[in-house]
Amino acid sequence: MPSQLSVGTEVIITPRTSQHKVAAEPELSLTEDAQIQRKVELRTVTKETDPVPETKAACEISVKNGEKDVQKNVCNGPVVVPTGIYVLDRTLGGGLPLNSMVYFSADPRSMSEVFFYEFTQSRKTYYFTTGRRPKYVRQDIMNQNLDPSNIIFVDIYSEYYFTSMGDMVDNLGNRHIDSKIIEYAEYNLHTILNDSQGEEINIIFDNFSFFMNLNVNPGLLKRLLNLLYETTKEANGITFLYSLKGSHDERAENEILNASDVIFDVDVEKHPDKIMSKLSIPKIRGMSPKADVIKFNVSEGINIDTSKDIA
Repeated sequence: MPSQLSVGTEVIITPRTSQHKVAAEPELSLTEDAQIQRKVELRTVTKETDPVPETKAACEISVKNGEKDVQKNVCNGPVVVPTGIYVLDRTLGGGLPLNSMVYFSADPRSMSEVFFYEFTQSRKTYYFTTGRRPKYVRQDIMNQNLDPSNIIFVDIYSEYYFTSMGDMVDNLGNRHIDSKIIEYAEYNLHTILNDSQGEEINIIFDNFSFFMNLNVNPGLLKRLLNLLYETTKEANGITFLYSLKGSHDERAENEILNASDVIFDVDVEKHPDKIMSKLSIPKIRGMSPKADVIKFNVSEGINIDTSKDIA
């Protein structure tokens, strides 16, 4: 809710769904007295089919890699863009393929959300919050000595758990409200696609397990997943879906694993003298998956261990 966010936190202003009505509702619109921080419109998106490049020059495009423009040949392979974590990008051979939908499955004890905080440093980011208010996420990002100025938050949390008057409500299991929050997320995805206009962006869902646990027809979740995938391909960016291990149905997760272009998997191992977090990347469409497990810890950002185990 905009009035409750700290100064400098930008949030997309969208029509609220009623949290009490159970009947079908008419098309929503912005109120005249709303504090509009960002123009939002829901429009039909049309895109002409891109012509097939016929020459070498037509295949080369300029891609930002750190502070340098790197020419990538899109006819011979995917355009690779940096994630924002230098050591990870080096391990991946430059970053991740552009227009990838990334499923990031992690043990909740690993503090893997810090990966997403660092991802926001690479480009403009639309950050969907489902478990906390945006102002708290923003504060955590700043506590990691990172810059939140590239982030536009989409406040799913307040839309779901609070009324328009700011009162907290219990909506868990309410089939009608659960369906409406998916529509709210879809509305914002349409808005992002229209608003980005080809600009390189990230879309982050922190976390997507919230949607997987809603009491809705499985077809609605599938529709949201399809829209996410289409938006990822149409927009010029990368989408990250953060999933908490052990918190949802395996069959629903398998659908997402199959659709995703990239899979990040984080586990936590307990040793007598330490706790170790490990990242594996078993799937990257358009590139060779990484066979090595990446060890990391969280301390003012993600610190990746580049040492090799000696057998």
